Amino acid sequence: MARAHNIVLAGFMGTGKSTVGQIVAGRLRMHYLDTDAEVEARAGRTIASIFEEGGEASFRGIEQMVCLDAAAGHHLVIATGGGALLNERTRAALEATSLIVCLRAELYAIILRVGDDPARPLFSADSIQLRRLYQQRLPLYNSLPHQIDTTERTPEEVAEKVIDLWKKSR
Repeated sequence: MARAHNIVLAGFMGTGKSTVGQIVAGRLRMHYLDTDAEVEARAGRTIASIFEEGGEASFRGIEQMVCLDAAAGHHLVIATGGGALLNERTRAALEATSLIVCLRAELYAIILRVGDDPARPLFSADSIQLRRLYQQRLPLYNSLPHQIDTTERTPEEVAEKVIDLWKKSR
């Protein structure tokens, strides 16, 4: 891989990608991009609405376009949706241009952080379905080379770890 010019924060919902991403971008004077927010901006409606009207496939199609555009950008800290890297084309594009860091957390911590957020359609499922989704995505998350557990860390501590990885990759 050529030298990375972006940082991608990946991982399950509620692991701190958005919060940490904003801190990292500010400290490194990079631009911040939340792919979920960009999906909503491009679609002109909420993610919950996209799921309701067109299903997950509709959301994933818009998400792929957003991620491919982000991969072509420079000097970005990109917080991806929890399932963005399940798409092989998206993952390959981001891996080619970015340092990818997986933020992890124990499921109990994710549930405490996210609660009953109606803006997260895949989270609003019952706990058995949520646990199943978490387990299904673990192989993807485990395959990412850089891992940071956020369960017992503050966003600032996690941001420092991401910044350390970035500086080491330079």
